[in-house]
Amino acid sequence: MAEKKNTVAIVRDIAKPIADSLGLVLWDVRFQKEGANWYLRIFIDKEGGIEIDDCVNMSHAIEEPLDRLDPIEQSYNLQVSSPGIERDLVADEHFVKYVGEKIMLKLPRAVDGIKEFHGILEKYENGVLTVSYGDGKSLEVNRKETSWVRADDFPGFN
Repeated sequence: MAEKKNTVAIVRDIAKPIADSLGLVLWDVRFQKEGANWYLRIFIDKEGGIEIDDCVNMSHAIEEPLDRLDPIEQSYNLQVSSPGIERDLVADEHFVKYVGEKIMLKLPRAVDGIKEFHGILEKYENGVLTVSYGDGKSLEVNRKETSWVRADDFPGFN
């Protein structure tokens, strides 16, 4: 029996070729309920950054396939945007891309009294992040054991 795909996976399959055709990178897809409303959020990126026209073009290009294929039962608001400077790192390719870069991560439980770390992603292998921070300190943590991981554009961070 084939595994049934969830809404995010279905939308990702629809959005990826559209983003590719527009010269964009599909960064993430989220389907979230906030209050009484549902939001389908599609995050796109490209070299040099996203402009409002990129969001408009992606939004217009995906509306018809979403209406035609109708993968979402309830009504929702479609939002297309950039993942932002402090973007969430969620996929393996995000972590690979950010090796050597500044990141921040939050843990559900403190390590040495710290829950939120700012550092350099030194290595990413088999789901494990190695982050250097502070005065030569290093943290090794499985990404599944983090609350979140983001690119860090924290002012004053060295």
